Amino acid sequence: MGPDKHSVRPGGRGILATAVTVVCAVTVLTAPGTAFAAPDPAPSPSASQSASPSPSVTLPPDKDLEAVQRKLDDLYHDAAVATDAYNAAEEAAQKQSAQIVDLAKKIVKGQQRLDLLKQRAGRAAAAQYRTGGLPDTAQLMLSDDPSEFLDGAGRVLQGERATKDLISELTRTQQDLKQYAADAADQWNKLEAGRKAKAAAKKKITERIAAAEELQSKLQKKQKERLAELERQAAYKAQTAWVDTGILGEIHGKASAAGEKAVAFATAQIGKPYVWGAEGPDSYDCSGLTSQAWASAGKPIPRTSQEQWKQLKHVDVKDMRPGDLIIYFDDASHVALYIGDGAIIQAPRPGRTVSIGGAGTMPILGVVRPDA
Repeated sequence: MGPDKHSVRPGGRGILATAVTVVCAVTVLTAPGTAFAAPDPAPSPSASQSASPSPSVTLPPDKDLEAVQRKLDDLYHDAAVATDAYNAAEEAAQKQSAQIVDLAKKIVKGQQRLDLLKQRAGRAAAAQYRTGGLPDTAQLMLSDDPSEFLDGAGRVLQGERATKDLISELTRTQQDLKQYAADAADQWNKLEAGRKAKAAAKKKITERIAAAEELQSKLQKKQKERLAELERQAAYKAQTAWVDTGILGEIHGKASAAGEKAVAFATAQIGKPYVWGAEGPDSYDCSGLTSQAWASAGKPIPRTSQEQWKQLKHVDVKDMRPGDLIIYFDDASHVALYIGDGAIIQAPRPGRTVSIGGAGTMPILGVVRPDA
């Protein structure tokens, strides 16, 4: 468990212990394979339900390969949604971890400052003791020398101001330490509370992918070939319908300099495998590819397709240009990079590689522009 923020005493050993605890916690939580916190707010229930039943992999009759295709599409879509939740949790955890480390450094510096101020206060008390316990004002009244009296009066005023400043700084430093400790504990609690959400997302991803692979493994060679043909036909039909709207006649945008760099990066990744949660350099998931493509162009963008849809500037489909991102499905669970002439580069799904496809082969939610 993380530190209890109510048990931290300002200026006490509890604050320094908090700093050590949070730094150690971050070291553990950022190790490979460790679960991270969920984004704030937490992932939607559909992505984080740990008790979701394992999908059925019963093979439909041979004449109903369309049902197999629909089942596979559903399984991979569920995995994509869970992957987005997983990636969002990891991105949030990286930010929270950095904040905890920063707060821990502030706690250590604040404790050092508080110790120094206490030493100054101790020296002032010792000096008073050496003068017989009389305060400066009493010492001043015992002087008969006018010049010494005037000099002493100035020193008294300065001393009073210095004492007030010292007390104020002590108080302010203690308050800062208390707030730093509370903030660190809060961030730690978010990391700790989010581990279950990320673990649930990972469980859902692996279950759905395993179910899809098991379903495909039950197909005979001819069935697999027929299924692949059905998939090609469906993609061709969707792309043709999209092109037949006349949309390509309206799209004339030219890529920006950054857009050209993003397209070049994505093109260089063609043939690399899809791996959920991956963002290169050897494998990618859909948003891992698009985020890294734009990072290579000097424009960092959100890690997930849903956040790319939420945070980046929306443009009309007819106004899109190479380098823009096309977001797919109502839940923004897939994203691809538009490269022009009605084509995209995407990391499609498990078992596939980064490849070129038709921009209209999936339901388009909208288009966003990273360098607007």
